[in-house]
Amino acid sequence: MPPPSSTRDRGPTETALTGWLKLQHAPGLGLAGAHDLLSRYGSVAGICNAGREQLRTSGIRTESIDYLLADSSSVEVDKALSWGQQPGHHLIGLDDPRYPALLKNIDKHPLLLYVQGNPALLREPQLAIVGTRNPTPGGRETASGFAEYLARAGLVITSGLALGVDGAAHEGALRAEGATVAVMATGADQIYPGRHRGLAERILKTGAVITEMPLGTQPLPALFPQRNRIISGLSLGTLVVEAALRSGSLITARLAMEQAREVFAIPGSIHNPLARGCHRLIRQGAKLVESVQDILEELAPQLMAVLQDTGSQPERETGDIPEELDSDYQKLLEAMSFDPVSIDLLVERSSLTAQEIASMLLILELNGHICVRQGGLYQRLR
Repeated sequence: MPPPSSTRDRGPTETALTGWLKLQHAPGLGLAGAHDLLSRYGSVAGICNAGREQLRTSGIRTESIDYLLADSSSVEVDKALSWGQQPGHHLIGLDDPRYPALLKNIDKHPLLLYVQGNPALLREPQLAIVGTRNPTPGGRETASGFAEYLARAGLVITSGLALGVDGAAHEGALRAEGATVAVMATGADQIYPGRHRGLAERILKTGAVITEMPLGTQPLPALFPQRNRIISGLSLGTLVVEAALRSGSLITARLAMEQAREVFAIPGSIHNPLARGCHRLIRQGAKLVESVQDILEELAPQLMAVLQDTGSQPERETGDIPEELDSDYQKLLEAMSFDPVSIDLLVERSSLTAQEIASMLLILELNGHICVRQGGLYQRLR
């Protein structure tokens, strides 16, 4: 019997999932064709109930119509439904309340997500961290350090499970005991690269591994840019750490810009070819990042909006201190007083670590206890 968290118990009905899977697998249709049909008929049920003659007027192929209107499901559909019934596996269609709202706002969003792990993370505030597959030691440390710090501040770290910066970002989030989401360009049954199979297993303990690709999909080069639009589409912003001028990370950054999301880039030496992609992004309008605070300050308004929209914001009276960290929050507010202060000064005054303070400042700001002043200083409001 599937556990209470299985797709069968909590997700849409198997009939609805069958419709999404048929739309995904229909030969000759493709994602663009599927979106055209959804735009025309409003839903998967509307497409399937349209009838053969109406579908012909839509301009789709006969083989697509035959597949969509067939009474029985295909081998691919049955295989996916069986996959979704396994513990920890989730099939999330566009009409599923668990489908992430930010992702639904991008152009040609996925029809269906294959999710392993915790699907609730997909609706949490996320930051994408991407970069070269062959980083310098310093670049790897920067990606890992930023991910750890930001995960401690409460952001879900999202990346592509690739070698290099992606892997370092996932590792940093795990080191912080935070949440991380890995987006793959392969089927859910094809972990790529194979060297990161162990990393994927560790991510699944507290995070999620997702893909839009059907089961059995192999790692083809053309699929990675498609994967990148999901990485940026899930996230409030994308941070690029070391990228050459022809790096796939710049594709992710460009997609983030097109999706009206924030783009951050870490500068480097003018002699480092892996810094040139970041420098180009900065010239194009990406925010130059020197510290985690640069990112948190920029994302604060979006974080507040997302928490309000998803209902994730803690329910407490204005002015209350979170009960689970009452003494530490009170200590930090007392150390802050009502004059603008830096994190370094708060470390001296409170005996808390910089990582602890960064996380607490974000929560206090989102709940209206403090505000950020020019120069990265923080001031208590009441």
